[in-house]
Amino acid sequence: MDPILLGKSITTPESGDVVLLPKFGNRHGLIAGATGTGKTVSLMTLAEGFSKIGVPVFMADVKGDVAGLAEAGTMNDKLQARIDQIGMSNFRNAANPVTFWDLYGQKGHPVRATISEIGPTLLSRILELNDTQSGVLDIVFKIADDRGLLLLDLADLRALLALVVDERTTISTTYGLVSSQSVGAIQRSLLRLENDGGDQFFGEPALELSDIIRTTSDGRGVINILAADQLVLKPLLYSSFLLWMLSELFETLPEVGDLEKPKLVFMFDEAHLLFDNAPPALQQRVEQVVRLIRSKGVGVYFCSQYPDDVPSTILGQLGNRIQHALRAFTPRDQKAVKVAAETFVQNPNLKVAETISKLGVGEALVSTLDANATPTPVEYTLMAPPGCRFGAITDAERQQILNESSYGLKYNQTVNRESAAEMLAAKAAQAAQTAQAPAATKEPAGKNEDKSAGGFLHDVLFGSGRRQGVVETVAKQTAGSIGSKLGKQVGGQMGGRIGNQIMRGILGGLFRGK
Repeated sequence: MDPILLGKSITTPESGDVVLLPKFGNRHGLIAGATGTGKTVSLMTLAEGFSKIGVPVFMADVKGDVAGLAEAGTMNDKLQARIDQIGMSNFRNAANPVTFWDLYGQKGHPVRATISEIGPTLLSRILELNDTQSGVLDIVFKIADDRGLLLLDLADLRALLALVVDERTTISTTYGLVSSQSVGAIQRSLLRLENDGGDQFFGEPALELSDIIRTTSDGRGVINILAADQLVLKPLLYSSFLLWMLSELFETLPEVGDLEKPKLVFMFDEAHLLFDNAPPALQQRVEQVVRLIRSKGVGVYFCSQYPDDVPSTILGQLGNRIQHALRAFTPRDQKAVKVAAETFVQNPNLKVAETISKLGVGEALVSTLDANATPTPVEYTLMAPPGCRFGAITDAERQQILNESSYGLKYNQTVNRESAAEMLAAKAAQAAQTAQAPAATKEPAGKNEDKSAGGFLHDVLFGSGRRQGVVETVAKQTAGSIGSKLGKQVGGQMGGRIGNQIMRGILGGLFRGK
């Protein structure tokens, strides 16, 4: 299989092209450099190269210019000079097969996950909860598991929180102390998340990972681009979503070992957001996933300004490196230059630390793995350009691509099936009907002691206009039919998942044992 051309060596021109071998594409990589040094173009060249050899790619577009992969570029004198200098005789301007995604559903097909799939650990990070509040969220998820309640969207989570407040004394005795202040703090965080548009991410239909691991009829890998220009303004939601995707891939994909080429390449732009203020336990899990996901055929490529934005334990696992210029104006910059220089296999013909500061736009220091999986000595490289457009696309061009996509029918419309909020509301409505029964059919005194609880839940849960019609219908069902329907729906949704435990992503599941 032909290697992926990254550029041409300036240090030792006789050595020829600087390439990345496809069979080591799953050994991960790093693309670093200051703003404006050509980092994004190198990212696009790498994505286009993987697509050409039939490897699907998932990447975030934090500035809007990565979307240019979807359109063919145009030739100009500067581009032609670069092509001639590198000797790219087969170069041609061409578009790539692209699918657009967007958590907010504005610039791509909506991306959703259920509350249960995200799990309490990542959700606590998204909501910026402290340890005590995170513990309460753990209890909420445990109650949902024990009572067989599906947590799909924010309405379901609010319903469980209302239940916890109503049964606080009993729950505190069984599961651990729960304070109304902690529940209130979680509810306020949910309100902020909803106001920021984050509630659109939670619900169904949830994204099926098989839909991002696709090739076209002519064998090209589909490049999945997540519109993240607005999402990156919510760094915890952005990083937690990408981390959830990575963990889901790790949990879902089978072991395949080393293949001729990766099954998927996952590009994590603005990688420092993943590790900023991350608790040690979470960082340890990230390290574990990155280390082990290679055997699932997935390559992870981090993109950031400084190489030390990535912890050293993970940096040491990145076999393919592209380092663009770093300007050593501050002590922070000087330290980053030193770190970058020390992570490369030294080339006797090159003074790495000095060269990093002098690199021009479109130039980089590159080291990849050779045929023996050994890092090659660093090469001062003139980077190859992609054949796509440099820069953003128009709204009309984006809309045309979305209209031609087959995923509009599957993901554009939300599905609101019966889950925790509907079930708890139905029970509250049934309790209210029992309390209002004629005197002749009333139960003896003491049977209606839960009237206040039912009324409380009824008032809280019936306030949601979005679910009002569903609630009124479900409230008329008998308790037996509710149980039967729940059993069928849970069984149909979970498929091969066993027992009453509601499974979720690996990070949520792993942390349950902490």
